[in-house]
Amino acid sequence: MSVTGIPATEREHYLAAVDLLVKSQVLHGSESLCKLLRYLADQALQNPGTAIKEYQIATEVFGRPADFDSHLDSTVRVQAGRLRVKLAEYYASEGAEDPLIVELPRGSYSLVFQARPILPRSQPSETETRGRVRKRHILRTWSAAVIILSTLLAAAVAALVGTWENRSRNRSVGSVSLPAPAAFRTFWKGFFSGPDEPWVIFSNAAFVGRPETGMRYQQSQDSDGLILDHYTGVGEVLAVHELDRVFHLLNRELRVKRGSLFSLDDAKKNNLIFVGSPAENLTLRDLPVNQQFVFRRLESGARKGELAVFNLHPQGTEPTFFASSPRNAPLSEDYSVIALVPGLDPSQSAMILAALPPSGRKPRWSSFAAKIRCCSCSHA
Repeated sequence: MSVTGIPATEREHYLAAVDLLVKSQVLHGSESLCKLLRYLADQALQNPGTAIKEYQIATEVFGRPADFDSHLDSTVRVQAGRLRVKLAEYYASEGAEDPLIVELPRGSYSLVFQARPILPRSQPSETETRGRVRKRHILRTWSAAVIILSTLLAAAVAALVGTWENRSRNRSVGSVSLPAPAAFRTFWKGFFSGPDEPWVIFSNAAFVGRPETGMRYQQSQDSDGLILDHYTGVGEVLAVHELDRVFHLLNRELRVKRGSLFSLDDAKKNNLIFVGSPAENLTLRDLPVNQQFVFRRLESGARKGELAVFNLHPQGTEPTFFASSPRNAPLSEDYSVIALVPGLDPSQSAMILAALPPSGRKPRWSSFAAKIRCCSCSHA
C-alpha cells in the first residue's frame, strides 16, 4: 500500500525494511545508493504524497551546486536507475521472504511500500497425482539402463580426457611463453599494488527505443520511458580487449564494470582504468584526479552544448579548449586525453583513456586501442 497517513507502527515497519536493504549484501559498499535510499524513505514518510524533484535530490543528496541543470547532468536519473536494479535484485535473492517490499516506480522518485502477496498453495488434482505415479514408474523402469549408459559414458570421457592431456603436454613441451616487455612492467607497475585487481570502467550511454526498431541517446524528457543502459561502443570493447591482452602478458587479471554501475565508493581503495568519454561516464567527471584537461560542454557560440576538452591552465599561446571538427566539415581534428595520475587514495593509480567524439560521428576507437600499446612502450 502506498504511504499516505502513516501510523507510528507502520512507520517503524517501513524503516525496518529500509534498514534490511541498507545492510544487505546487494547494497554492501554502495554508500551513495544507501544515502539515496534513506533520503527517499525519509521524504516518503515525512511528506507522503508529495512528489520529489530531481533538482532537490541533486543538491541535497549528491551535493550538486545551486545552478544544477538536469539537461547536462543525468546523475540523479542514473543513480535512481541503479537503485531500482538493486531493489529488484535484493527481493529476488536475500529478500525473497521479506513481508514488506520497497519499490521505486519508474518515472518517479517517491518510494512505495508494498506488502508481499501471499499465494495460497494449491492442492494437486487427481490427474496430477496419477501423472506423478506414472512418472515414478517410468523412472524405475529406466533406472538400470541409465546406470549402464552412465558407466559407459564415464569410461569414454576418461579416455578422451587422457588423450587431451597427452596432447596438451606434448604441445607445452615445444612451446615457450614470451615474457612481457620491460616497458609494460615499468608503465603499469603502479596498478599492481593492493590486494585486488584493477577496475576497468568503460563508458556506456543511456538509450531509449528498441534494437529492432531503432535506438537513440536518452534525453531529459525520456525519464518516464524504458531506459537501456547496458550498451557500449565497439571501440570500448576493443580497448578493453587490448588492456586484457597487456595484463595477461604481465600475469595479472582485470575486473570490468560499466560506468553506470560504478560509484565513488568503488574508487576509494582500487586502482582504476577509465575507458571512454566522460559524456557517457559521469563518475569520471566527478573524480578530482585530473587538474589539467577536463571535458565540458561549450556554453556559447555556434557549437553551444557540444563536448570539448578544456585546458584549465593554458601556457603561452595554448588554446583554452579543444573541439573536434564540426559535423558539416571534413574530419581534421580529433582529441583524446591520456593521463596517468594518482587515485583518490594517493597510494593508488588512475589511468584516464578518454576520447572526445567528433561532432556527429563516432569516436575513432580502432586507432585508440593502438594508443594503449604505444603509451605502454613510450614510458619505459
